Amino acid sequence: MNAPSEISQNLTPATDDPLKFRLRRGRNWFFLGLTYASYYLCRYNLSIIAPELKETLGFNNLQYGMIDAARSWAYALGQFVNGLFTDRLGGKQAMTIGAIGTVILNFLFGFTAWSNISWLLFALILIRLTDGYVQAFGAPGFIKINTAWFKRRERGSFSGIFGIMINLGQTGVGQLAPMLAKGFAVPLIFFTITVPHLDWRYMFIIPPCIVLIVIVLMNLAVKNHPEEAGYYVAHDEDEACADPHEKIQLREVFIRIASNPIVWIVAGAYFCTGFVRAAIYGWYAIYLKETWHVTKIGSGAALFWWFATIMLPVMASAGSLASGVISDKLVRGRRAPVATVLYLFQACFTAFAIMMSEHLIPASAAIAVVLILGIHTSCNATHSILGSAAAMDLGGRKMAGFSSGVIDSFQYIGAGLSGLGLGKLLDTLSLPASPTQISDAMIGYASGGTGRMLEILSMKVINPTFWFASMLPWCVIGMVLMAYLWWRTRGTNVRGG
Repeated sequence: MNAPSEISQNLTPATDDPLKFRLRRGRNWFFLGLTYASYYLCRYNLSIIAPELKETLGFNNLQYGMIDAARSWAYALGQFVNGLFTDRLGGKQAMTIGAIGTVILNFLFGFTAWSNISWLLFALILIRLTDGYVQAFGAPGFIKINTAWFKRRERGSFSGIFGIMINLGQTGVGQLAPMLAKGFAVPLIFFTITVPHLDWRYMFIIPPCIVLIVIVLMNLAVKNHPEEAGYYVAHDEDEACADPHEKIQLREVFIRIASNPIVWIVAGAYFCTGFVRAAIYGWYAIYLKETWHVTKIGSGAALFWWFATIMLPVMASAGSLASGVISDKLVRGRRAPVATVLYLFQACFTAFAIMMSEHLIPASAAIAVVLILGIHTSCNATHSILGSAAAMDLGGRKMAGFSSGVIDSFQYIGAGLSGLGLGKLLDTLSLPASPTQISDAMIGYASGGTGRMLEILSMKVINPTFWFASMLPWCVIGMVLMAYLWWRTRGTNVRGG
């Protein structure tokens, strides 16, 4: 095996020309971030059209939750398995596999939703499940590449920026859905391109087209590690490797990561983040419509929809960036202290939301949106600081793929529970629809809607108290786990603590 000095003698140390190195790293990071953001166009496109899918296809909350949970649980399995393989394949190669797979499967989901096959629900579950598995090549690949390019005390800030790139995808979905629902025009120099209002199924046609373009650009611009670009980065502790092209045996990677108790503590907390994060994003559109009559198209209510879909990613990005910088600069690269406080914020916002639903504090659509923003912001901050920064710290550049895969898999086990479990719970504990909601549905029926009269008259809506109450225990458990890790690693420089 070559010594680090032998490997680096023909490379430029990053510290010798920091401006040029940062520009090259910035280009790498930008196209990686853009690629991972585009993944989210094909990940959040289901929840954003959930009300229309349920209404058009006649699905209840449990059936919708089954489709959502299938992707989440397959993603969890894929993270665990694909994270291990990513450490052998390389990050760029893994991300390319995931992108091509999700393009094909999103097309298939959209076209299948137009069909009249008798086993439509099963088909959509199977397609979404497979899509979840292939998308699980994305995060390990993304994190593995950036672990090689960033030192430990840069990773919290990077993870905040990572959160911003993720939220660009969420922003794109949030704005694309109402644009397609209403139609839009693009004025050019000599003519105007007019797009009429389109069916909700186009949310599974247009986003994958964008992913296809982005993945080509990523392959042209990104290098797996600095050495491929002619640079050498001296990593901390045992992260410095003799040969950047050396592949550690899968068995060794598995044993070293699986035997680290901190990995499992972080993974347990990430399960909690996964449940709450998915509970918010998977059901907030249904909650706003059924509880507050806030929809994509309308008069005053549409303003709250616009505010929610714009501010969810904006606030999440701000929270992710702030938590990463605080972790790097104020607590010397430690993650547990910051995560503990974030889980406390989640618990407080969720408790206020429960009190609002029980009319113990003032209630309105505006307050509801603010509380959703608060939960979502603190959730996404823990998402980036644990799933990205802590995973990179724990795995290092050689094992970051599997480290992130193990931790992130737990997030999506929690997310799957929030899909299937909440679907069943919200159907069982649903409330009778208001006369206004029944009247609106009857108008749709009279103008050619597919719902039956008896179904409309017995229509049920989400119970907001139980929706928010399902999240509170996980906020508290996450806080306890991170507080324990904070206490356990106090006064030390343990990676991931």
